[in-house]
Amino acid sequence: MSPDDPVVRDLLARQDRSESKEAIRDCLYRYCRGIDRADAEMLRSAYWPDAIDDHVLFNGNAYEFIDWCVPLLAQVEHSQHMLGNILIEIDGNEARVETYYHAYERRRRPSGAPYEMFVGGRYLDRFVRREWEWRILRRTVMWDWFRHFKDSADLDKGVFGSGPVRMSGKYPDDPSYALFGRR
Repeated sequence: MSPDDPVVRDLLARQDRSESKEAIRDCLYRYCRGIDRADAEMLRSAYWPDAIDDHVLFNGNAYEFIDWCVPLLAQVEHSQHMLGNILIEIDGNEARVETYYHAYERRRRPSGAPYEMFVGGRYLDRFVRREWEWRILRRTVMWDWFRHFKDSADLDKGVFGSGPVRMSGKYPDDPSYALFGRR
């Protein structure tokens, strides 16, 4: 079969679309891991250097957003971002992506008292492929709902109240960095 054959062209286009969608999802997962671990390098791998992020409380260059948020994230005791529905529409080397997310954070007040925050929303992204790599070029963060709890569960006692406790960590101390061989 020739590359000019319509069947071959169609198969190659389908393969490219499938691989592109998987690369975009992988980029979204890297972003979430970077946020939860306060890992600036991981976050940078999700954005192009000229990307813009309108993140509700910050609007500007994505790398400047990372420099602004990582010190704040390092103070968050526990953080977990979960992705849900991901709609991806690809047009050549550009993609429009809507991703639903739920985010949980456990923080401490200046008094030391813990509290929790939940946010549900969507990332509205424009992705661009450059030299076969997909990254975010423009992001708008939507908060569809949120809930702040004045207190927090006693996480120090474990799930059933009697331990053992195994908590997440930040970059580079979280056990996942040893798993993936990055320190």
